[in-house]
Amino acid sequence: MDTRELIVGVDGSPEAERALAWAATEAARRRSELLVVHTYDWYELETQTPMGAPFADEVRRRADALVAEAVATARRIAPGVAVRGQAMLGQAAHTLVTASADGATIVVGNRGRGGVRSLLLGSVSQKVAVHAHGPVVIVRGRPDADLGDIVVGVDGSPQSQHALQAAFEEAVIHDVGLVAVRAYSLLATTYAPYMVGYVEDPHERWEAEMAALRDDVATVAEKYPEVPVSHIAVEGHPGVVLTQRSAEARLVVVGSRGHGGFSGLLLGSVGLHLIHHAQCPVLIARPVTR
Repeated sequence: MDTRELIVGVDGSPEAERALAWAATEAARRRSELLVVHTYDWYELETQTPMGAPFADEVRRRADALVAEAVATARRIAPGVAVRGQAMLGQAAHTLVTASADGATIVVGNRGRGGVRSLLLGSVSQKVAVHAHGPVVIVRGRPDADLGDIVVGVDGSPQSQHALQAAFEEAVIHDVGLVAVRAYSLLATTYAPYMVGYVEDPHERWEAEMAALRDDVATVAEKYPEVPVSHIAVEGHPGVVLTQRSAEARLVVVGSRGHGGFSGLLLGSVGLHLIHHAQCPVLIARPVTR
């Protein structure tokens, strides 16, 4: 198993507390170390206009206290995990993205203290999900998201093969099954106004997609014979289909991009849809880039 460090961003919000609990539990499952990070500035701590050294000392004291409390919480949740904390002055998203360069998995909540309550995802969470150098988990969704199997989106792209690898590893860690999902759109073409349009045979297309899905999964599944696998091919938008499946999953895994995405994009439309709408935590599985 991958025992690289987990890094969780905290800011005292309920969403960050959920992310902390998820990260501590997962660190215990992985036998990984856990780093609790709080990045602060003068405004996040609701302080007044800077008044010199005493002001700076008070801001630092509050930040250190927040981290100390979060570390104590993590140790209560996962007593056997090596947990340490760090309070840093700076921008939260930049700090977490920088920390991801060493191969750690970054864990964040879907919103933080500075977020508008009506927003589905906070700016820090989205920036980390888009720009991190390695895997990112957005902890969101229903309270019972520790139930169900691992769901992974598969479209035949190199990114989805990496997601499959990560999803199988998660299934082993959690001792659950894996649900491989392939979403597709039927082709309908009209050649000219006076000609009859062509529409694919739905059943033939489904059979073709199922065959492709099984082939894609088989290349990774042979290394994990203990993991039960379900294959689902369904017509629809991948983001919408995977969001629906997230209602009964404990984790949805997707690659950073898939087929149809522009190579310059850091996170595809499916990943963006999920981190805004999924009903369980979402793992953006990407190879570590330095």
